[in-house]
Amino acid sequence: MNSITRSIDTVLFDWDGTLFDSASTGLAAFQNTFRELGVNFTLEFYEAYYSPNWYTMYEALNLPRDRWKIADDLWLQHYGEQPGRLVEGGRETILELRRRGYRLGIVTSGSRPRVTREIQALRLESIFEVLVTNENTVNKKPHPEGLERAMHLLNATSQSCSYVGDAPEDIQMGRNAQVLTVAVPSAYPSSSRLAAANPDISLNSISDLLLHLEGLGS
Repeated sequence: MNSITRSIDTVLFDWDGTLFDSASTGLAAFQNTFRELGVNFTLEFYEAYYSPNWYTMYEALNLPRDRWKIADDLWLQHYGEQPGRLVEGGRETILELRRRGYRLGIVTSGSRPRVTREIQALRLESIFEVLVTNENTVNKKPHPEGLERAMHLLNATSQSCSYVGDAPEDIQMGRNAQVLTVAVPSAYPSSSRLAAANPDISLNSISDLLLHLEGLGS
């Protein structure tokens, strides 16, 4: 086992992009949402400004704050029009981590009803011990509130936790929470900026996490 992962017994994951293959569906939902709102939303803008804290995109688009809730509701409506799936190797990885004794959880910017529905559809309810969503935090990524809440619910220390994400904000949040940070690329444009965030561990795919977390006591 890698020496920097020896103390880890809890693995917290971002959801969208990291475990759940939502990139193309999410982009289509944004395009349809902003089309309905009469806002000019281009692929170039998306690639430059996408963030898992999409309120930063709303600000960059000069969307009035009183329309943010409308945009959120429209996005959820359009996003739900297509079935979702885990990223390649995602299911095998989390099932094997559980078998190896790790405690698993989700810390995401996504909404609780949507993420809960996806987890249930994929029959993963028994796998994750904690789910922290957008509704559970006041401060959004890269603020550490979401991770701190998850650790509190699990009665876990920062030294025993790692956070796996596909965006620079995920890595920054993990660093702010003083947990081990693990970066995994996804189809979201923010993944191109992952290396600059200086994660503790960089993966080529989610399956590579098993090379670093061999099992408790290994």
